[in-house]
Amino acid sequence: KGDFITSPLISNLFGEMIAIWCVAFWEHLKKPSKILITELGPGDGTLCEDIINTSKKFKDFYKCLEINLLEKSDKLKKIQKEKIREKKVKWINKIDEINGGPIIFLGNEFFDSLPIKQIYKKNKVFFEKHVTLSKSNKKKVKFINKRADKKLIQNIKKLGLISNGNVIEYPMTAIKYLNIIAKKIIKYDGSLLIFDYGYTEQKNKNTLQSVIKHKYQNIFSNLGHADITSHINYKLFSEILIKNNLTVERVINQNKFLQKLGIIERANIIAKKINFRAKADIFYRLKKLLHYNEMGNLFKVMFAKKKGKKFSLGFE
Repeated sequence: KGDFITSPLISNLFGEMIAIWCVAFWEHLKKPSKILITELGPGDGTLCEDIINTSKKFKDFYKCLEINLLEKSDKLKKIQKEKIREKKVKWINKIDEINGGPIIFLGNEFFDSLPIKQIYKKNKVFFEKHVTLSKSNKKKVKFINKRADKKLIQNIKKLGLISNGNVIEYPMTAIKYLNIIAKKIIKYDGSLLIFDYGYTEQKNKNTLQSVIKHKYQNIFSNLGHADITSHINYKLFSEILIKNNLTVERVINQNKFLQKLGIIERANIIAKKINFRAKADIFYRLKKLLHYNEMGNLFKVMFAKKKGKKFSLGFE
């Protein structure tokens, strides 16, 4: 049930791989006495729960582990708190509340949910897309284009967003998050690891989409009951993080990342100890995570770190 399903809900092997990656990153940092994992928008808490369960197998790491969950939804906080009963976990409302590190920022389908602006260019004039109620039918919602203000035009020009294509998407909220995350990484050391659907090529396109019960639909259908998202412009994200003095590994797809971390080998080990039905279920779920027609290619993985760090597990 629901509108969409995320990788941690498909298989706990996803969370297990992320936990192992975090352990390896901590080891690369020479095992500091504290390591903070901050999950951005933790959903129903499944990924956090899987990370905790796996971390307990690495006792030295677990002793040093603290977890912050950045969550603004009271409804989701309640769900998370029922699932995660762990003293190491603390809920925060703002990244500014973090005052120590090193920090591993994790974002799984976080950035796609943040608001964007859409700008059109017509005959060298820029228009911003707005939402309004129809004059003839007050229950009907529609788009209108208004001339964009100068500051908005300057911002999109500075970011190099003006290229071929009718629609320019300006992820202003995501940019704010990236800037503040980068400052925390510079100050306290650490990294940012994100999983999301998106694109790496330089082109402008309309990626705004609405999904209800796993089906795409008109953006104005079921308002308030459907999931509205947009795709990540990974080229732009990389440029912003590099401007903030971080090193960004090349963006790869989820299939390559999880395979390099050994997810298939791990599935094979588990499969030896279980019955046929459970084994079939594991590999069915694994296919959803890895197959190019499922999440394997659509979902991309991005890793940013402090300059000078040679750690690149999963991205070599």
